[in-house]
Amino acid sequence: MPQIRMQLVVTGDDFGYCPRRNQGLVECFLSGGITTVSLLVNGSAAQQAVELAKRHNIPIGLHANLSEGVPVCPDLQQSSLVNHRGLFHGKMGFRRCLESGQLCLTQVEMELRAQVRRFTELTGQRPQHMDGHQHVHVLPGVRLVFAQVLSDLSIPFTRVPVEPGLHSCPWLPAALRSFYSQVERDALDSIPVFTKYSLRWPDMYLGLTTMGQNMTISSLQRALSHALSTESSDRTPREHPLSAELMVHPGYPSLSGKGGCGEGPDDFSQSPERQHELRLLTDPALSALYQQERISLCTFRELHTST
Repeated sequence: MPQIRMQLVVTGDDFGYCPRRNQGLVECFLSGGITTVSLLVNGSAAQQAVELAKRHNIPIGLHANLSEGVPVCPDLQQSSLVNHRGLFHGKMGFRRCLESGQLCLTQVEMELRAQVRRFTELTGQRPQHMDGHQHVHVLPGVRLVFAQVLSDLSIPFTRVPVEPGLHSCPWLPAALRSFYSQVERDALDSIPVFTKYSLRWPDMYLGLTTMGQNMTISSLQRALSHALSTESSDRTPREHPLSAELMVHPGYPSLSGKGGCGEGPDDFSQSPERQHELRLLTDPALSALYQQERISLCTFRELHTST
C-alpha cells in the first residue's frame, strides 16, 4: 500500500449556530466530508447539536466565542466584553477594544472557563480540541490566557491559523487578504506561547483561502499541494506523515431570525455559501483527490504531530 503523505483533520466550525447548520454538518460528517466539529456553546442550537453529536458519534471540540452573541458566564453580562446591549463587540470590535486596552483579560479568562464548563455540562466530557471563533484565540494578550486555560484543563489540541500559499491568492478581496494576513501574524506570535504551555496543533493549517464561494476542487487541490510542497522542502526526516487541519463551514442557510448566538444569524450564515461548501465537501471528486494525493482523513485523537 502506498505510504500516506498527509493526515488531515477536517473541522466543521460553528456547530450549534442554528438547526440548519447542525443538519448540514451532520450530513457532511455522515458522508465523510468532515471528521470533527467545533461547538459554539452560546449558539442558539447548541443543545440540539450535542444531542446529534452523541447520536452519530461525532468527535466534538469547543469553538471558543468572545466576539459574537452573549457571554456564557452570568457575571459578565455587564462587563468589558460586551457593549451597551449586552452583546460581544463583534469580530473587529473585539479587536479594537483589545488594542485600545478596554478589555479586561481576567474577564476573558472567566468567559473561556465558563464556556469549557458549559461544554462539559452539555457533552459529559472535556473538549479534545479548542480553537477560537473568528480566530480571537491568537490575539495579543488573549493567546496567553487561552493557553493557560487549555493547559490547566488538559485540553491538548488547538489551532494555529498560518496557511501556506495565503499570499498568492489574487481572488481574495484586499480587505479580506489584509485581515487574514493579520490573523497569520498573530498566529505566528502565538506559537512560542502555545509551545511553552505544551499545546499541540497540526503541522499545517488550511481553510482561509477556501471559504464559502472560494471553495472549489481546484482551490482545495491548490491548498493541499502548497502544504505538501512545503513539507517536501523540509529535509528533516519524518517519523510520521505530515499533519494538517482544514477548517470548513458547511451547512444550510440560516433562516432569518432563527439561529445565531443571541442576536440572530449574520448575512454569511443566511447566504448559499454554507450549502456550497457542503456540496463540495461531499463531492466524490474530492475523495478522489485525497486518494490521488495519498491523504488520509482522521480525528485529532488519531493525529501525529511534531509539536
